Amino acid sequence: MITFFAALVILIVGYMIYGKIVEKIFAPNDHATPAVANPDGVDYVPISTGKAFLIQLLNIAGLGPIFGAISGAMWGPSVYLWIVCGTLLAGAVHDFMSGMLSERNDGASISEVTGKYLGPVMHNVMRVFSVVLLVMVGVVFMVGPAGLLARLTPEWLDIRVWTVIILIYYFLATLLPIDKIIGRVYPLFGILLILMAIGIAIGTIIHSGERPMMELTLKNLFPGTVDSVTGKVTGVRPIWPLMFITVACGAISGFHATQSPIVSRCIKSEREGRKIFYGAMVAEGIIALIWAAAAVAFFWNKDGAGTGLSALKAIGGGNSNSVYDMCVALLGKFGGPIALLGVIVCPITSGDTAFRGARMTIFDWFKLDEKKIRVRLSVAVPLLLIGYGISFINYNVVWRYFSWSNQTLAMIVLWAASVYLATNYGPNPNRCWLTVVPATFMSAVSITYLLYAPECFNIGAHGTTGLTVSYVGGVVVACVFLAIFLLTTYRNPAKSLERQQNVDISRKAAH
Repeated sequence: MITFFAALVILIVGYMIYGKIVEKIFAPNDHATPAVANPDGVDYVPISTGKAFLIQLLNIAGLGPIFGAISGAMWGPSVYLWIVCGTLLAGAVHDFMSGMLSERNDGASISEVTGKYLGPVMHNVMRVFSVVLLVMVGVVFMVGPAGLLARLTPEWLDIRVWTVIILIYYFLATLLPIDKIIGRVYPLFGILLILMAIGIAIGTIIHSGERPMMELTLKNLFPGTVDSVTGKVTGVRPIWPLMFITVACGAISGFHATQSPIVSRCIKSEREGRKIFYGAMVAEGIIALIWAAAAVAFFWNKDGAGTGLSALKAIGGGNSNSVYDMCVALLGKFGGPIALLGVIVCPITSGDTAFRGARMTIFDWFKLDEKKIRVRLSVAVPLLLIGYGISFINYNVVWRYFSWSNQTLAMIVLWAASVYLATNYGPNPNRCWLTVVPATFMSAVSITYLLYAPECFNIGAHGTTGLTVSYVGGVVVACVFLAIFLLTTYRNPAKSLERQQNVDISRKAAH
């Protein structure tokens, strides 16, 4: 329990200290934000700081810090380190920079922002990449709750019926002005997400006598399979890079960069950025820490049989079943309804803004006018129909490819932020190290996973040799990315800045 509370304190203190350092490096000013300077009544609508924080939290969180954190718990308490360090040094920095860079570029989508700082080739790559990623997120968070609702309702309300019902809601949330649905219901759902986490934390502490919280160990506790004859253990998955991909929301997630522009178009002052963008990510980190710690305590074998976290692996890691079991056991008769409500509502609140983000990306790409409902319809309808078609593909296949692309997007955004910090603050480029370090780290994570994972190059199938090759390959490519940045942008920031100044990604560029 000491480790849990220490990690919790570090997250809170880290927000107050490191968050202010990040803010000071970025240097917010008092210029009029896009929502104040040019409101349009659809996407650019000024909202209060508190409401913006809760909307951002729901946009980036959903079920990510719950399912991902519980799955990460299969590696044991080492996941606490990734949640704490990843949140403060990488995830919150990533979310802050993506939100503030969007705000300084007239609320532009992340594909436009990265294109401005990384060049025209990456610009077009990110446009396609972002739309595909957002549609995949929307599909994942449409099928999941639809399946659970189908289990809880009469047989004629099957998964297809619920998928269509959720799709209709997505249509409205994608199409209507942000203050009509999202601005009204998200604060309530945000409070629900926080209350779920608080309830689980209290329940875990109350039951600590029978289900004690484990203290920190760096040992890989992923449950393998023990051969009954030889005693040899197989199937233990490595912490690097798998845990760093599994626990995305709650540490660092590229998906957040696609959501931050939604709120950057609504903030009333740059000085709100730390509270909204950095703060929401720290809040998500706290939620993930609670669920990870609770899962390790709840599923660790209680009888000393040496089975470790096998029960968590057997139930499939983080999913609706594990969340339901934990809530019922730890919260009693009130746990079930809370779990079901949260498991249903939270993914829907990520799915709707995923499709909205895809619509905004396309609008920025082709410089369309979001004030015309006919134009919004012409983009929203095809997007949702494509999403419905993809929903017939196996859910697990979609999620596997999302995991890697999600962290790859985080890597790209951090490199874009590094270019901005190195070039926009006078001749001294050293502010960029704030994002260069996590960008290099995430490059190693992403490339290592790309080489190792079965859905990618599957070098990991060759056992220890494949794992070593994946490790070396990931580190080498990350060093190459760093060298390219140092030899181009860092060495000659003026040239990079000159190119940026010739790129206009604001709304006025459409006219």
